[in-house]
Amino acid sequence: MKQPAHGRAVRSRDAAPPAGGALDSATFRRQLVRAAPAAAGDEALLAALEAHYRELLRWSATVDLIGPGAAEELIERHYAESLAGLELLPPRAQRLVDLGSGAGFPGFVLAAARRDLEVYLVEPRQRRRAFLAAATRAAALSCHCLDARVSASAPSELPGDIDVVTLRALRLERPALERLLTQLAPDARLLVWGGRRGLEELPAGLVPGRVLPLAGSEHRVIREYVRVEAR
Repeated sequence: MKQPAHGRAVRSRDAAPPAGGALDSATFRRQLVRAAPAAAGDEALLAALEAHYRELLRWSATVDLIGPGAAEELIERHYAESLAGLELLPPRAQRLVDLGSGAGFPGFVLAAARRDLEVYLVEPRQRRRAFLAAATRAAALSCHCLDARVSASAPSELPGDIDVVTLRALRLERPALERLLTQLAPDARLLVWGGRRGLEELPAGLVPGRVLPLAGSEHRVIREYVRVEAR
């Protein structure tokens, strides 16, 4: 898939699912391409994200996956903003770990766009992890759905040599970041979807990189942090 030039979504008036019903296939794909033009023509990506969308609607009736407000901006705020992260993914990255995956944003979406990556969707809550496993099967992806936590005081269940870590709606304190650093590959990237404030008290070996603004907001951005050799 060709990576987006600017990683920005485009707002559309009809981007929300109609009240009381789901978008049909053609409408879902049209709105997704409008919000994330780089997805145009990528049939495998469109099919995978539509499969995720169907599972999300089915599971949301019984599992808390996204809030009521989020459903109104599902394509723009979740799918398109997740795809924006492609601009910051190193082309030669091999292993990506998405911490606190929840409903699969951004990890599942990035896995669908970059099938060359070995992707771990890390989610400690069992029912959300079950959803991720179901969506992965429906989309014919090979993601690992992992029950793990990043803790300074406990052995990590994460793999080693991680090239990219993604975080959205999850904050890690400095001790946890220090523990995470031990499992990152040289020159690894930490990509954080968030607001005006970035990570505070960065540990030695992690430095700020690029900041990518997200469309439709004055403060939502993706912040890049780069692993470097500590001095």
